[in-house]
Amino acid sequence: MIGVDLELAQCMVLIVGNRTANRTVAGSFLAQGSTLLFAEDPQQAAELIGQAGLLVVCDAEPERFDPVVSTARIPVMRAQPAAPAGSITLLGGGPGALDLMTLRGVRALAEAEVIYADRLGPSEHLAVLAPQAKIIDAGKLPGHHKLTQREIEAQMIQSAKAGAKVVRLKGGDPFVFGRGFEEVAAATEANVPVSVIPGLSSCITVPGAAGIPVTARGVNTMFTVVSGHDPLSLDQLEHLAKLGGSIVILMGMGTVEQTVSGLLQVGMPKDMPCAIIQSGTTDIQRTSHTQLDQLAGTARNHSNPAVIVIGEVAALPQSLVQAVPTEQILETA
Repeated sequence: MIGVDLELAQCMVLIVGNRTANRTVAGSFLAQGSTLLFAEDPQQAAELIGQAGLLVVCDAEPERFDPVVSTARIPVMRAQPAAPAGSITLLGGGPGALDLMTLRGVRALAEAEVIYADRLGPSEHLAVLAPQAKIIDAGKLPGHHKLTQREIEAQMIQSAKAGAKVVRLKGGDPFVFGRGFEEVAAATEANVPVSVIPGLSSCITVPGAAGIPVTARGVNTMFTVVSGHDPLSLDQLEHLAKLGGSIVILMGMGTVEQTVSGLLQVGMPKDMPCAIIQSGTTDIQRTSHTQLDQLAGTARNHSNPAVIVIGEVAALPQSLVQAVPTEQILETA
């Protein structure tokens, strides 16, 4: 559990509170190898506490266990009880690095009973963040969807209506090319409680991790986030070129040649600075700086997930390198 360093394997844990309300907490401790005791009233808790090494209070009225807590000679934890009905939470997992997920998101995973995980979400950490949850792989590769969008929505709704706390884990932010609002609409139509936990979007964080600001005083006053999943039309590219701000392209590696060709056709200078950041914010982040007429060739040396930045800001990290003597430059990721 985040912020708690306890060895829970083979630990005897006394969970006090309504048994239905603490089902998620119980599942989490069982997944970590704990042995559980339960007490639904203070008298029963007082009788069992001598056998436990950890007391967990998980109840809608936790104050009724205050006499037990005040006399406890073992560590005490407090946990949020599960809602009586199922629900769906859309969770943005951030750009890749685990420690860039929000604390609210970590808590949601710790309380989840079923998780539908996307390919770009931090799903490799779920064994630690949500050991109690059933994990369903809902990841999508280009041209290959294990579950269609409608199937994902239907299964989440079915799980929630059966009483489960469902988390839909996505990379980045669920409302930035994440189809999150479609899922909100589906849950609302089905009368299932639904909430959204925003995530740090890769459109800002990944360039930032490479030292590229999407806006910079004296350079530009705007940036446009574009989905490159499908090729942009010449009209769209012309509008982008005329805006004069930074262009940040997500999911654009498969259409980069069409993007470059179109921008050159509508008059963008061939030496416009560009950058590609692969696996941004992670330990394997890799960045290439180039110019527009060489961008497609540079992209062949990169793979997804990657963010493409087109605009004067893409050259700013290199301007620092040119301005500072080599021996004074600190090595960066």
